[in-house]
Amino acid sequence: SVPIAKQLASIKALRKGSDLEKAFATAALVYNNYADPENKLSKAETKSLLQSQFGHFIQGQENKPKYQEIISSLDEESENKINFEDFMILLVSLTLMSDLLQEIKNVKTTK
Repeated sequence: SVPIAKQLASIKALRKGSDLEKAFATAALVYNNYADPENKLSKAETKSLLQSQFGHFIQGQENKPKYQEIISSLDEESENKINFEDFMILLVSLTLMSDLLQEIKNVKTTK
């Protein structure tokens, strides 16, 4: 498999893209690298992908009710598939509840 950085570099439109555009493109590439030919992931694959690729955001969240709700929904009928839009909603949801988000907000910026 081709590394994500190399895949990103091959997208000409992103060469002058913002960091935010590149971040979303990275999420899309990661999803696409794991998705089946119908561009979907099973719930089990989604859970594994989120835990392996988004571990710093979800670390320490296990006791939060919303986290438990999201993970338990992925455990139910784990062979069922989700699309990219649903994956991104899960990703944003996990980001919003993450303790890491508060650390990110506390980072001092210089202008």
